[in-house]
Amino acid sequence: MSPLEPLLSSPYVQMMRVRFDGHGDELTAILPYTETLVGNPLIPALHGGAIGAFMEITASAALLAGTRLAAQPKPIDVSVDYLRPARPQDVYARGIITRQGARVANVRVEAWQDRRAAPVAALHGHFLIKPEGEG
Repeated sequence: MSPLEPLLSSPYVQMMRVRFDGHGDELTAILPYTETLVGNPLIPALHGGAIGAFMEITASAALLAGTRLAAQPKPIDVSVDYLRPARPQDVYARGIITRQGARVANVRVEAWQDRRAAPVAALHGHFLIKPEGEG
């Protein structure tokens, strides 16, 4: 079973249609565009809550893919910086585990559309983790 299986089977992740593309040790999350993600039809721009949720899912996936965990990571706190409007098209994201202890991990995520060098949002989060083999 894939380490991402518990996350992918979540109804919330399935509703958002998030998928992952792995190459080597890099995992890219993809949020496919749908009209239901548009928060401001006048611009139009994707809803910030959808972008934030997508990045939190990406952070959890980075932890599950990079660490042997007995359970899904649980967010302790998450901070999102919205850098520019996300246009009505697919969004991509990658998470990096910046520090991991026995119980808490810090993860950084950047989300982009056309160019990775021009992110639409960034997330920094602390997650409660339970490594495999602990009682």
